[in-house]
Amino acid sequence: MPIEIPDVVIDRLPVYYRLLSRLENEGRSVISSQELGDELGVTPAQIRKDLSYFGRFGKQGRGYSVPRLAEELRFILGLDRRWRVVVVGIGRLGRAISSYPGFEGQGFDIVGRYDTAPGIVGTTLDGAEIFDAARLEADLRRAPVDIGIVAVTADAAQAVADTLVRGGVRAILNYTPARVQVPEDVELKHINPVVFLQSMTYHLKLRQRDRAHAE
Repeated sequence: MPIEIPDVVIDRLPVYYRLLSRLENEGRSVISSQELGDELGVTPAQIRKDLSYFGRFGKQGRGYSVPRLAEELRFILGLDRRWRVVVVGIGRLGRAISSYPGFEGQGFDIVGRYDTAPGIVGTTLDGAEIFDAARLEADLRRAPVDIGIVAVTADAAQAVADTLVRGGVRAILNYTPARVQVPEDVELKHINPVVFLQSMTYHLKLRQRDRAHAE
């Protein structure tokens, strides 16, 4: 029976990979779990435990081979291939997502941009045409896509997610406040910047209170 890997472990792997990729580009050949932990603010024991879910990558007293561990994480994360992505909703947020230069270098190709607004459909962004969302499902069936990014209004999010699922998309990144529902075999992530900001203000308030009590 496969080992169930906690989501928090999976969420840390890209952080490890990003650092290792930078170190590899800088010509670093070996790094210890202590050094990794110091760079990332994670305990060495946590790093060793996280990596142990996927195999043995280092030797005690010798550390990790930076190129090898970077390559292993690249494979584990599925970054050893290209992933086709569509963005639905090309307002200010959708335009920023679509124009982000970091996607291509990490294996993500934005192959389609869709909207419903007459003033947006038919225009271009970074040299690529923005298509009418009415043709989204048909386009997905003709040219399958791996990941759909939803950047529409909250009231339209579920309908867009449903269209993506019908079109065969099995991973959706939802940038809207709506908590959309998808089948169990579809990977879904919600990203709401306001929620993250609110959690930050909670901690800021606690720190301000603690400082006030200390004075």
